[in-house]
Amino acid sequence: MTTGILMWMGRATAAAAVLMWAGCVSTPVPNEKIALAKSSVQRAEQAGATEFAPVELAAAREKLSSAEQAASHRDTQPASDLAEQADVDAQLAEATAMQQKAHKAAAEFDVSLQTLRQESTRSSQPPQ
Repeated sequence: MTTGILMWMGRATAAAAVLMWAGCVSTPVPNEKIALAKSSVQRAEQAGATEFAPVELAAAREKLSSAEQAASHRDTQPASDLAEQADVDAQLAEATAMQQKAHKAAAEFDVSLQTLRQESTRSSQPPQ
């Protein structure tokens, strides 16, 4: 009877070990989310976020760095969460930079148009 209990306990222990291993395998280090966040940060930088959205870009970089650090310590959930937050912050930085650049271009266009109108008005008036 003792042998049966020992065999049952051995199987139960093996099953628990397999379940624990499966749990670890099913939640890998969030490399894909970190890679996506890195890509978003690079896009934001290329869009001019360094100049036009420095606060948002700094937040994205900081969270990405924290995500990488958490991943290196195998803190899967915090790494995943931070990578997602970094991605969103980088997207916000990119959108903000693009909006600011568009606003600046529109303002420059308005000035050019105003100048053109003034020149057109001057050249169409007869000399006095």
